[in-house]
Amino acid sequence: MIVLGLTGSIAMGKSTAADMFRRRGVPVWDADRVVHGLFARGGAAVGPVEAAFPGVVRDGAVDRAALGTRVFGDAAALARLEAIVHPLVYADQRRFLAGAGRAGRRLVVVDVPLLFESGGDRACDTVAVVSAPALVQRQRLRQRPGMDDARIDAVLSRQMPDAEKRRRADFVIPTGLGRACSMRAIARIVAALGCRKCRGKRQGKKAYARGRSRYRNHRH
Repeated sequence: MIVLGLTGSIAMGKSTAADMFRRRGVPVWDADRVVHGLFARGGAAVGPVEAAFPGVVRDGAVDRAALGTRVFGDAAALARLEAIVHPLVYADQRRFLAGAGRAGRRLVVVDVPLLFESGGDRACDTVAVVSAPALVQRQRLRQRPGMDDARIDAVLSRQMPDAEKRRRADFVIPTGLGRACSMRAIARIVAALGCRKCRGKRQGKKAYARGRSRYRNHRH
């Protein structure tokens, strides 16, 4: 089974790309979705997070805005939060991969925003990064509530630069040139990785290498 890590900086279109993989029949594990479940009423992280950050749980669920205020700009607080959340997230990922393996899947996607930053790429067979021009990224971010230039700069400063992610990735999915372009890129990735269940006959290492070269050459 091939594990494809899917990542990209904030507002680069990663969720849209993940949905495109799903529509091609590829199972996708979504780290953000898992975290939302852990923070929801009855979630496994609710109690530990409240113990570490009293007052951030409201109506039985973690108030993400309140929690964000407590950890934003505080490296020690963020480390405490990650020590609570990361083991729970990784346990869920292991269950997903084990289930996909039992089901005989040839290709799965793990969608992780900070894949390179957390070292999660080492657990993947190959990595695809979603990327758009910086101007497009900032335009998307400004449309989000509470995002001004200062906050955008602060968020981006905690993430690996897009150029470095593209350099490290095996595939780059452009998301600033329209959905059709992104869909074609994803179709080529699925074909290059030879997923029988999604694309039929396995194409092998030579096709994979051609796809890798093509996407590495993508630039903005």
